[in-house]
Amino acid sequence: MQRIFNIDLWLVGVAHFVILFASFQVPYRLGWKQDLQQLRAFNRKLLWVQSGFTVLTIIAFGTLTLALHAEFLRGDRAALGLAGFIGIYWTTRILVDTIYFSHADWPTGASFLVGHVLLTLLFSFLAASYVGLFIWQVWLRPNG
Repeated sequence: MQRIFNIDLWLVGVAHFVILFASFQVPYRLGWKQDLQQLRAFNRKLLWVQSGFTVLTIIAFGTLTLALHAEFLRGDRAALGLAGFIGIYWTTRILVDTIYFSHADWPTGASFLVGHVLLTLLFSFLAASYVGLFIWQVWLRPNG
């Protein structure tokens, strides 16, 4: 298992930066310039600030995963707390997408459908990786 998580942690660390590539396309692809003009200035700014904090969070998740690679594998308490939090974050992201949004909410077109499926698969991979690491370190690892 240690060998699997050794590789997995490198992959999920980098995967956060792949998500950023997709997120930087959101304002243009979803027509934010036109849509956000309909909002009051405060609400428009609020959306940009929340989006900025989301980007910062994803950068932190990727950077900390790569920087704390050895600590995750050793099962250090702080690293496991972070793994649990990141796992909950991505699991919640999938649940919100599944429960709160309906299929009709998403933009139409093949590129949006493919993008949505690929992002959901990537979010699922992230959630499974961090939750799996947490479970392995806390409950399944000998001397864990």
